[in-house]
Amino acid sequence: MRKITQSLFLAANLLGFAGRAHAAHAGTADRLYVTDCGWAHSEDQSLWSPGVNVGAPIDLADNCYLIHHGTDGYLLWDTGITDQLVALANGQRTAPLRQTWHRDNTLAAALTAIGIKPADVRYVAISHLHPDHVGNLGLFPDATVILQKAEWDYAGSLPQNPFAAVAKTELITGDKDLFGDGSVVILATPGHTPGHQSLLVRLSNTGTVLLTGDAVHFQANWDNRRVPSFNTDKDRTLASMQRIADFLAREQAKLWINHDKPSSDTRRHAPDFYD
Repeated sequence: MRKITQSLFLAANLLGFAGRAHAAHAGTADRLYVTDCGWAHSEDQSLWSPGVNVGAPIDLADNCYLIHHGTDGYLLWDTGITDQLVALANGQRTAPLRQTWHRDNTLAAALTAIGIKPADVRYVAISHLHPDHVGNLGLFPDATVILQKAEWDYAGSLPQNPFAAVAKTELITGDKDLFGDGSVVILATPGHTPGHQSLLVRLSNTGTVLLTGDAVHFQANWDNRRVPSFNTDKDRTLASMQRIADFLAREQAKLWINHDKPSSDTRRHAPDFYD
């Protein structure tokens, strides 16, 4: 009798889990805005693709993504390169990657064009700690910043910690269903940095989109599974790329590579949106 009771209890739990899993996949976000958060020109593409296209120049996009979800409000994914570059006509050169960064408009102005203020952003989720992804964190002092604990710990070991002034954080380990309905899910994709993460967004008309941060930098690197030499862990990068590929196949999702300028240029940018 005890065995039967235990079996029935296990079966009920499994059915409940299956129901919750199905419900999780039913949720969708309301809107996804693609916001231009800067761009860069590099003199040597091979800095990202070792041994390939040596000396060939490349332009890289840099986007932020604003997501609205029901009563939970606005989530911003990454904050781009600093708005201070708008005042620099010739951009700002960074020596290690022989690239020059530019901004044509501020993130604050882009939010205004959508009809919101920085104070309206409730959450800021960060793919990783590099300057072209955290450059405007200071615009959102009241937002909760969501990142992997591994990235937080990594930042604390650096001479300049970009999260030092952040007041409110939600540190996570692994994947996280942010709103509990499967509509916006953080996926752990380490390798570029120890706590790198990507974002899955489900939309009712557009379908499922996967925002990959710097898990991969441009389409050719994705197609050929190339890993920049400056990534913190090559093997974990390749494992994360495979994980992304598995998600794309399973979820029939679209891959949005943040720095891939040709594909970025084809997308609708704010104040237009995807739903």
